[in-house]
Amino acid sequence: MKDLLEKMKNGDIKSLAKLISYLENNPEDRFVDELPSKGAKVIGFTGSPGAGKSSLVNAVISELRKEGFKVGVIAIDPTSPFTGGAFLGDRIRMKSHFLDDSVFIRSMGSGSSLGGLNESIFDVIKLMDAFGFDYILIETVGAGQSEVDIVYVSDIVVLVLSPGTGDEIQFLKSGIMEIGDIYVINKSDLEGADYYKSRLESILSLSDIRKPIIKTVATTGKGVKELVFEIKQLLDKFQKNGEIKKRLERRIKKHAESILVRKIQKSMEEINETENLSKLINMVIDNICKNK
Repeated sequence: MKDLLEKMKNGDIKSLAKLISYLENNPEDRFVDELPSKGAKVIGFTGSPGAGKSSLVNAVISELRKEGFKVGVIAIDPTSPFTGGAFLGDRIRMKSHFLDDSVFIRSMGSGSSLGGLNESIFDVIKLMDAFGFDYILIETVGAGQSEVDIVYVSDIVVLVLSPGTGDEIQFLKSGIMEIGDIYVINKSDLEGADYYKSRLESILSLSDIRKPIIKTVATTGKGVKELVFEIKQLLDKFQKNGEIKKRLERRIKKHAESILVRKIQKSMEEINETENLSKLINMVIDNICKNK
């Protein structure tokens, strides 16, 4: 383990990949808690399936690389019901960056989480931060209205929408529409994109909400430079007004809660596997009395 950590700190990407796999299989090992942060900026991309999130993330990677930034990507894919691993659909769409040493793309299964994220993501972010990535991009699976856990791991959330997918219905609901810091109307070359944007602006104005709305065509790169600019502007604003610090504290709290829940679940499984529950209870009581 120490050898892998040393190699990772020296920029060995293979050691980073091995450590991530180790963390996913050994969540009880808390060595990541000792790793120092290097200030990576965590950007979450979420939205309904078919909005073009993967293509947009791919385009954002290209724009950030033009500026010389190192980019880590966590692509949350649906979990296979057979192997428990991740389908690699999102990762395939980013294949143009596979040979770039300054880009690291990791697929993770969504697991059983209703919020669209794997519990291990907190530790993976810590590892990528310690590795030295300037930006960590997280693309969620696209679970729909319940997929709001991205707010607990991101400095900024980009909500990706697309005309003709029925997302206008989401405008009237709570949940996923409320978590976006920046709204992106992707596939804006499709008919109805302008109406879609004006509709979104009207609904946001009713709530007195002012957030950037950007039209993009991820496959051609149109609007992506503007999106990256808005992300940087918002990061700077959040850094100055203390919002980044608040979100980091929220992330730490959520991570602690997830660890506690996992331990409780493990204890419950052990109880269920015990043939004589009363015997177990008496054993626990005896241990408590001995430790008084």
